[in-house]
Amino acid sequence: MDELQLHDSKKVAGNATLDTSRGFSKFIKASSTNPLVVSKPIRWIIRPESIDPSSLLEPRWDLLLILEDNQVSKDLVSSFFSAQPYAPKADRNDSFSIKHHWTTTAGVPSRLTKDFQTKTNPALLHPAAGSTPALTGALDDPLLNSTSQDLSLSSELQSWIGKTESSLPVHGAVSMLNFLSFKPGMKSSYLKYGAAFAETIGAKRGGNAKLVGNIVHADAASSKKEEKEGVWHEFALAHYPSLLHFADMLASKDYQEVNQKYRVPALGDTCILCTSELEIEQIVEKLEKEGGQSKAKL
Repeated sequence: MDELQLHDSKKVAGNATLDTSRGFSKFIKASSTNPLVVSKPIRWIIRPESIDPSSLLEPRWDLLLILEDNQVSKDLVSSFFSAQPYAPKADRNDSFSIKHHWTTTAGVPSRLTKDFQTKTNPALLHPAAGSTPALTGALDDPLLNSTSQDLSLSSELQSWIGKTESSLPVHGAVSMLNFLSFKPGMKSSYLKYGAAFAETIGAKRGGNAKLVGNIVHADAASSKKEEKEGVWHEFALAHYPSLLHFADMLASKDYQEVNQKYRVPALGDTCILCTSELEIEQIVEKLEKEGGQSKAKL
């Protein structure tokens, strides 16, 4: 089983979000924890409407973690809910503790996780020269909608992507965290959308559902919740070579024909959180350089 976690970290010293991620990255490097994914949340593309909206939307999330071992994830979180904030090597500039935490468990096929950290994910985040598909030109005459809640391109989202693409600390790949709740009997419709995404409408723009799995609900409380307000059934972490590739897809006629026919009618609720693994990688690289410099001084 794999554990998905969102963390809102409270800075104890300093005020930069980057420093919070930096402190957490130091902890990850110093521990035996080896997450499948560590990513920096950027913004909600689609906001949940009926399932967990207050839990998911109220905090401003600092980190997304996906771990293979449930017990490791529990130990990791408990270490931050202690009375004393974590301060790597007594560095008060990086000290922090977890303020909010949201987690769920999913069953991810082993064929997806087997070489994920060594082959699959590195190849997606750092593609070989010339391997990234070009934009299709859909943004030259985009299909626009008044909202992006149905995974259309709204004017607001188009404007945000245009500004953000040029201002991100690290340019390149983004990872979209999806949660899905299906209407009764409609999962087969979504599977048709998923097949088209993998074969054409997503793949031609570099889209790749690199991690997918069924959300695990093992208690009676989940059954009661499903009857009352619904629960998440699946998650997916989708890769795109850039925000512009994502926008190119949303703006296109070929994508929206499939989206509106198969995806939208199948979902009772959904949400998508845009995140950047590359931003966390940059922080880790800086830490490694600093570590090397410190050793050199010693």
